[in-house]
Amino acid sequence: MDEKTPDAATGPLRDPSDARLFREALGRFATGVTVVTTAGPEGPLGFTANSFASVSLDPPLVLWSPARASARFRIFATAQHFAIHVLAEEDAELCARFARQGAGFTGLDAAFSPEGIPLIPGTLARYECVQHATHDGGDHLVILGRVLRFAAREGAPLLFSQGQYGGFSGAE
Repeated sequence: MDEKTPDAATGPLRDPSDARLFREALGRFATGVTVVTTAGPEGPLGFTANSFASVSLDPPLVLWSPARASARFRIFATAQHFAIHVLAEEDAELCARFARQGAGFTGLDAAFSPEGIPLIPGTLARYECVQHATHDGGDHLVILGRVLRFAAREGAPLLFSQGQYGGFSGAE
C-alpha cells in the first residue's frame, strides 16, 4: 500500500501538516482528564490537562505536557513540585474550573502538601511530584515528575474524546 492509498477500515492517509485534521485524528484516542496544580507567585494555580501518562515504576515516574501557548506555561514549566489530580466522572466541574478563564482555586477548599503544593480533595487519584526532567515536545513541553506520594480511590474516570467529556461504561 503506498502513502496515498486509502485503508478501507481507517480512511485515507493524511498529511500531518494539516493541523486541524491531525488534531481531529488525535481526538479519536480517549484520554483521562487531570488537573495539575502548583504554587504560583500569586498563590495556588491549576491547569486542566489530558496529556498525562505513566512512564516508569522504578523509579516512579509520570509525565504531562503543557502547551507553550498557555498563559500559565512558564510557571508550570519551571515548577519544582506539582500535583497531578485524575478527575472522576463526577468531577466535570473541576475540569471547567481549571480550564482557561475558569475560577481556579477561588472558593475551593484546598489542602497543601509538605512542599506547599495545592491539593484538590476527593479526586480519583493524585500524584505529588518533584520535577525529574523536561524535554522539548514541539508546541508543548514534556515534563516528567518523580512521584513522591500518591493517593487513589475507587470510581469511574472522567474521559475526553473527540471534543467531548463523558464517562466510562465498562462491561459488568
